[in-house]
Amino acid sequence: MTDHPDEAPGPAAVRRARPADVPALVASSAALFAEDAGARDATVDVNWPHTHGAERFTAGLDDPARLLLVADRAGEVIGHLAGTVADGPAMRPVKVATLLSLYVRPRHRRGRTGERLVDAFLDWAREQGAQQAEVTAYAANADAIRFYERNGFGPSTLTLGQPL
Repeated sequence: MTDHPDEAPGPAAVRRARPADVPALVASSAALFAEDAGARDATVDVNWPHTHGAERFTAGLDDPARLLLVADRAGEVIGHLAGTVADGPAMRPVKVATLLSLYVRPRHRRGRTGERLVDAFLDWAREQGAQQAEVTAYAANADAIRFYERNGFGPSTLTLGQPL
């Protein structure tokens, strides 16, 4: 047995989410909120996935401007990706695909599941006619920044904040 189950034969399948996946999407999103925003941003409601996630994910399943993917290993959802595509404003008239959230359960990391989710997102973005893909990460989340840089993303803008 390997320390990283995702390295075992039979990688997770990346597929579009279905209605039956909504509870797993909520659980995956809740894990992301707890691990990322919960540790880095006191202004984020870490209970949001439990109170609003099911409604939001259900609405996104049939929305052509939204993408909901799951990473499925033997019938178990081990991760997700959510993204959108939208036309930019007149000041920046390009269609932009935004990777909103990405999560892979810790014990399934290092097996390219995250990369496969990002690849599927970028393929979808191109199919939608997007000219730019974007993702945000907390500045303190060096692992996420390195992951996105390995997957072709680079610095674009910097948002500075100050609690009041």
